[in-house]
Amino acid sequence: MKFLTEQEAKRICDKVIALSKADECEVNLTGRRTGNVRYANNAVSTAGLTEDTTLAVSVAFGKRVGTASINEFDDKALERAVRRAEDTARLAPENPEFMPAPKAQAYKASPTWSKNTAAIDPEYRAEVAFQSIAAAKKAKLQAAGFFNDVTGFDAVANSNGLFGYQELSNLGFTVTTRTEDGRGSGWVTRFANDAGRFDAREASEVAIEKAVRSVDAKALEPGRYTVILEPAATSDMLNFMFGAMDARNADEGRSYLSKKGGGNRLGEKLFDEQVNVWADPWNAEVPVLPWDPNSMLARERTDIIKNGVVSALDYTPFWAHKQGKRAIGNHGNIIMAGGSKSTEELIANTKKGVLVTRTWYIRMVDPQSQLLTGLTRDGTFYIENGKIKHPVKNFRFNESPVSMLNNIEELGKPVVVGGTTSRFQMLLPAMKIRDFNFTSLSDAV
Repeated sequence: MKFLTEQEAKRICDKVIALSKADECEVNLTGRRTGNVRYANNAVSTAGLTEDTTLAVSVAFGKRVGTASINEFDDKALERAVRRAEDTARLAPENPEFMPAPKAQAYKASPTWSKNTAAIDPEYRAEVAFQSIAAAKKAKLQAAGFFNDVTGFDAVANSNGLFGYQELSNLGFTVTTRTEDGRGSGWVTRFANDAGRFDAREASEVAIEKAVRSVDAKALEPGRYTVILEPAATSDMLNFMFGAMDARNADEGRSYLSKKGGGNRLGEKLFDEQVNVWADPWNAEVPVLPWDPNSMLARERTDIIKNGVVSALDYTPFWAHKQGKRAIGNHGNIIMAGGSKSTEELIANTKKGVLVTRTWYIRMVDPQSQLLTGLTRDGTFYIENGKIKHPVKNFRFNESPVSMLNNIEELGKPVVVGGTTSRFQMLLPAMKIRDFNFTSLSDAV
């Protein structure tokens, strides 16, 4: 697929806007090349490459909105899409929460594109699978993994003169490695914008070590324990919490950020003072587009939690207007401050505790407290006197990330987690947490 240049993308967007007879018009134009390789039982099972460019046009007559999308770009096709969107808008009921298209925005480019990642080809993907499988075979283990890479561009425009264009790339990798008898299991995930920061063999060795060490797990009585959560173990839990920082839900009493009697808890200290979290589209390790694809509003570097105090909530354009707030683009990444210690150094400072590699199958129990339930898997270990003593059977937990971030004993060095399927790209530390609530055992590895 030939990616559209900025000039080519603008030419198409301008043509679509000129064709529209509606009160206002918005255009989203995206191109993607997505490659992948999947393997299981130490053999590649599938590999593929998809390429597509799509355009979505949204128009409004007053408060009536219609949208149409296409993936062909000749003049007749563009006009058909515009007319279809307009016909839909005329038939649509009025949207009582309709907000006009934003004015032109000042988008500051972020480093979302890497030539190393854009250069990934079938040979590179095959080599990733080969390195991971070869390492597993050498250790007499079974590996199952998935590697995917994305390269493309995004362009946005509207009838108020707004236009933005940016190229992007990223990759994601996960592998589960198990003993042949299925009694030991290890797992690892990696995400990067720049393929130069990714090492398939290094990642696979982590999963291999955990698989070997997790054999013959012993049952540990459920209860409250000091735990060391690796960054991947906390990411899914924190995705729930940060994804629920919506101002409207808080103002209307449906959130852990709702204030008793009405209003929200913006400005209140809800977490340990060690908790500092922000969003930054231009962070070199987890860069994201400088605009919110939903609202087209520019993103900003934003303090979300400062020394434990809630510093920002997410406002849709409608709710910001209703509440007299300034709307900005929703965050695309989450960055949490940490310390300088590795996970191994956190373990060395722990008298008794549990190391958790991964949490999964997480479900919400209570939105008002952010109480979650889920399971550990793929490497859970008992720590005694600063060393991993033995593997333990997996647990079910009932825990709130809000409570968790009030029980911090120590934070490790932040690393990149999240990525292609997560709501946020995340830069998170390993966390040493006291009184983590394990409620029952799980026989699954």
